[in-house]
Amino acid sequence: MPKTQTYKLPRAGLEREALRRKGQFWTPDWTADFMAAYVLQEKPSRLLDPALGEGVFFRAAKRYARAHVFDLALFGRDIDPEVLGQARESGLDDHDLQNVEMRDFVLDPPSELFPAIISNPPYIRHHRLSPAQKVYLSEFARKTTGRHIDARAGLHVYFLIRALQTLATEGRLAYIVSADICEGVFAHALWQWICSRYRLDAVVAFAAEATPFPDVDTNALVFLIRNASPAKEFDWVKCLDCDSKELITLVSGQHKKNYSGIQVYRRQLSEGLTTGLSRPPSDGTTHQYMLGDFASVMRGIVTGDNEFFFMTSARAKELGIPESLLVKAVGRMRDVQGEYFDPEDLSRLEAKGRPTRLLNVNGLPFDKLPARVQKYLEDGKKSGLPDKTLIKTRKPWYRMEIREIPPIMFAYLGRRSARFIRNRTDVVPLTCLLCVYPKHTSSDFIEHLWKVLSNPETISNLKKVGKSYGGDAIKVEPRSLERLPLPDELVRKEGLEKYAEAKQADLFD
Repeated sequence: MPKTQTYKLPRAGLEREALRRKGQFWTPDWTADFMAAYVLQEKPSRLLDPALGEGVFFRAAKRYARAHVFDLALFGRDIDPEVLGQARESGLDDHDLQNVEMRDFVLDPPSELFPAIISNPPYIRHHRLSPAQKVYLSEFARKTTGRHIDARAGLHVYFLIRALQTLATEGRLAYIVSADICEGVFAHALWQWICSRYRLDAVVAFAAEATPFPDVDTNALVFLIRNASPAKEFDWVKCLDCDSKELITLVSGQHKKNYSGIQVYRRQLSEGLTTGLSRPPSDGTTHQYMLGDFASVMRGIVTGDNEFFFMTSARAKELGIPESLLVKAVGRMRDVQGEYFDPEDLSRLEAKGRPTRLLNVNGLPFDKLPARVQKYLEDGKKSGLPDKTLIKTRKPWYRMEIREIPPIMFAYLGRRSARFIRNRTDVVPLTCLLCVYPKHTSSDFIEHLWKVLSNPETISNLKKVGKSYGGDAIKVEPRSLERLPLPDELVRKEGLEKYAEAKQADLFD
């Protein structure tokens, strides 16, 4: 058996940017082995890898076919000619690569169907797609699924739709992809279509220590799907270590009662779609209340150029910008050390030379501004700021977004735990934090709500509404945070239920 290979991904610089542009992140051999075991279970004669890369799935398929003694023809596609050389370096020969074409799988699909497809698609996010590509892909998805797939879907979403379209009857697809494919705004429409037409056999998730892509800030999932009548149940698997043996046993249909390296849950499809396929099974707990009953949520301020608009107090004095034209602000998550942000924390940041002042000249005509502020804005104009993507939509270009001071802020993404932060000084956050605005302004109400939000039981519910990233990090968007379930017992303990009941009564009135 050829020696398995591991790959060290560049963390930054031109090499990392090249990977992002091409969407290339190689699958490790141990992951490819169980994916190949699933799609080759019925010993098909042909296998397609529509994004060949350096050939890890071809190698895994060859190992499986050799061990189970059957002939297998390999077919592949890619749009990067360099991968052929990489595939040869990995141990594949001209015979293995004879059916590989340099053609775009989504735009120029195969004319024949395949009984086995295995893929790690190019992971190219929507903002790296051109407007013309987005129009074509959106129309392709609409015609194929009969549903609107939101334009924020990345290329890997359309790749999945094309792969399913290319799957023969009773054929099998193994697809490794970022968890955002079942967490994005497009996810509901996509998976309703898939699970109404195909059979979802299993979803494989990975513990942080077993992630196939340890140097990539994403949470990977493997979907095992058949072109067969949909089933009401599927296996949801949590892989605990980098070993394929027990996964191969499972996907081969040899279920065991006890596993040591994987956790297996038999789930109802309806529950999985409701809870989210990237998330563990629901514990069955129902919640009467959610955050949106008691507060609204907004993102922090987008400046368009932090270097220009966000500065230290010392820099503001040097530029001659008066405090009346500045707003106190916090610009990054790690500037907030705990669950409270007090005046002392603002002083600490200023002493460390961290920016804490946001330029805000809204409402004043340019000719009424101090001369030195006018000069600063003129310098920004000369440097091309008015032409930047976000700034050019503003009139005037230096107009700043407005946020009221939020009594509570939320740290929604980072290596540190996601958490609610009690804002006890007059700062507004930039986009590093979300603003939580209680629907009642009394200090008692805010403090009781804060106690509910900061409770570990509430924090544990974030995984029910957030997007998952590498290292068990999560990201929660404003509307999703408003859907955060609040434990009924905590709501009642803090006396908040009467506020929710009053709101419901108002609706009937």
